[in-house]
Amino acid sequence: MPWRRAAASGVTIRVRVQPRARRTGVIGLVAGIDGPRLKLAVAAAPAEGQANRAACVLVAGALGLPASSVAIAQGATQRDKVLAIAGDPAALLAGLESLA
Repeated sequence: MPWRRAAASGVTIRVRVQPRARRTGVIGLVAGIDGPRLKLAVAAAPAEGQANRAACVLVAGALGLPASSVAIAQGATQRDKVLAIAGDPAALLAGLESLA
């Protein structure tokens, strides 16, 4: 299963979020049981959705998008998540390639 997919209104990506990291950033692709995921390290704690918001802001910033264009689609209470990114699918997929 691919870690990124084009959707009607944008792209969905599968990520693994590491909360309480020393530094916030995109680590790269990591293997998972069900396929690769993009690993994100965020300094925020997982309490009250802080790590989720930080992950959305991180991906949006890396792609040059407003934070409101990235949302949690699945896995809000888990480390493995699916993020929905609104925008032009072709441009988003090209930008995501540079992150991996």
